[in-house]
Amino acid sequence: MALPAYASTGQRVWHYSFRVICGLIFFFLIAPILVIIPLSFNAQNFFTFTPEMLALDPAGYSTKHYEDFFTNSDWQLALRNSLRIAPVATILSVTLGTLAAIGLSQSHVPFRRAIMAILISPMIVPLIISATGMYFFYSNPYIPTPFGKIELPFTLTGTYWGVVLAHAALGIPFVIITVTATLVGFDQSLTRAAANMGAGPVTTFFKIQMPLILPGVVSGGLFAFITSFDEVVVVLFVGSAGQKTLPWQMFTGLREQISPTILAVATILIGISVLLLFTLELLRRRSERLRGMSPT
Repeated sequence: MALPAYASTGQRVWHYSFRVICGLIFFFLIAPILVIIPLSFNAQNFFTFTPEMLALDPAGYSTKHYEDFFTNSDWQLALRNSLRIAPVATILSVTLGTLAAIGLSQSHVPFRRAIMAILISPMIVPLIISATGMYFFYSNPYIPTPFGKIELPFTLTGTYWGVVLAHAALGIPFVIITVTATLVGFDQSLTRAAANMGAGPVTTFFKIQMPLILPGVVSGGLFAFITSFDEVVVVLFVGSAGQKTLPWQMFTGLREQISPTILAVATILIGISVLLLFTLELLRRRSERLRGMSPT
């Protein structure tokens, strides 16, 4: 926004100082991410810019780290594991999170705020604490009852489903928050009108409610997917070598053998994240149009 002609000297100083501060903050946030992209094309096995790269010599650039990622069996196994775990965890998160959000949106549900706080607590509690709790519970899972606990005759640690359930627990809060935000503008008289016309609860949900809250559901699903795809702490506790995911392989690469292939993988993940953020923005605009908050 341009300064008005009658702005005082102090207002002009603050106007331009504010822009400089915003620019510095933006640079501080984005520079560590952007610097990874050119480094991933380093022709040498270094994590620094070589003289050839600084001189923009084509000989200083190469795609060999990307070739290593797509041909190395360890990286490909980690990629397959991430692609096997993240979609299933996302489906569980979306299903359970959406049902929880719809239930908590009903005014007659008692202790709604307390239940909401408990359900979104995985976003607040430090991840290392959640991972430790999941490890001990999944090692000896049980069902609590008023008459004592019923121990289950199996363990979830070191299994595929253990990692999936752990990642689903981390993704559910994102789905609850996005769907709850969408339900704020939902007209409950639509469901009552559908019920008066003979539609059952399932038909009302899929024909009336779901199309209107779909942007929030998809947004929550994208957040849940990227949470599972990027997660490393919980999978280190709950998983085993057979469930080594892409972030786990990157963590191992940094600790045991510093390979610039990590930079190539990081660049690919940045591209995926940007694509998801772009999709989220499109969904947000669609949601506003459906709710009548935006004319375009």
